[in-house]
Amino acid sequence: MKLSGAALMVSALAVSLAHAQKAGDRATQAVPGTSIEFALVFVPGGTFRMGSPVDEGGRDLDEGPTHSVRLSPFWMTTYEVTHNQFGPFRYRRLDSSEGSISAVPYDADAVTRPSPPYEDPAHGMGKEDHPVVGMTRLAALRYARWLSRKTGRLFRLPTEAEWEYGCRAGSSTAHGFGDDTTVVGDFAWYEGNSGGVYHRVGLKSPNGWGLHDMHGNVAEWVMDTYDEGSYAAFPDSTRLFDPLAGDPSRGRGLVRGGAFDDEVARLRCAERFPETPAWKRRDPQIPKSRWWNTDSPHVGFRLVSPAAAFGLEEIESYWKRILGDLPEDS
Repeated sequence: MKLSGAALMVSALAVSLAHAQKAGDRATQAVPGTSIEFALVFVPGGTFRMGSPVDEGGRDLDEGPTHSVRLSPFWMTTYEVTHNQFGPFRYRRLDSSEGSISAVPYDADAVTRPSPPYEDPAHGMGKEDHPVVGMTRLAALRYARWLSRKTGRLFRLPTEAEWEYGCRAGSSTAHGFGDDTTVVGDFAWYEGNSGGVYHRVGLKSPNGWGLHDMHGNVAEWVMDTYDEGSYAAFPDSTRLFDPLAGDPSRGRGLVRGGAFDDEVARLRCAERFPETPAWKRRDPQIPKSRWWNTDSPHVGFRLVSPAAAFGLEEIESYWKRILGDLPEDS
């Protein structure tokens, strides 16, 4: 899809989203040509200590040393992306050739959609308003590109720093809800209360900024590529600004937040978990599918949208840079 002659144009909603003033402000993004919409929470820009201190229970070596990170403001989806919200991207019949700006053509027939998965990604755990799971990081990135083109606003995966900042919601404790882990069941689906399955999004209490399921339910893809020693490269005096590590379309992916089958220690805000070959264990394709991980029903995603408005040509340039020279049908 070519978006020529539309530089610096933004949707009407993008203008209203620019009016956010404080953490927890809310907005809704409709998706033209579909029946879906997204609830969004405003996350103010700021500085925080990323990673975990050496005395944090359950800490892994790849979480330190802590370092200072400054972030620009952004919007984050209130909930993990659901099967219903993923549906119009996965199934052509649920999409239509309608975008946010009538002067810019959107051709639903030209969109490369996910291939049929070898296994049911939901593994019988529930669809509709349950989190969509089992996709690769590349599939999540392509969904974000589709949504960006439909809405005329840049949507993408959160960076690792943005995800942790949103999870902490201004706190400095191991979990965003505080040090008292006896209340974890109020905020998270985890091994102690999930019954071995993920659940409909939003059933648990939100964190201090209004974000649901940042702990547990399903782990969530971030943009960054996993590097076990990446934090060790930063001296304690380092201050990073809007960092992104590695190539989002290649390399070893990374998830955050823990899942329904994890213990409490794995739900910490600083917990980092790299993707593993086991997530594709039963995929018979050679090479393995770029769209689906056959054995990761514990992995989903949520999205962010920068507070600053991007023009449509800027959005296309962004996705060309992120997805590089990967062919549409790969």
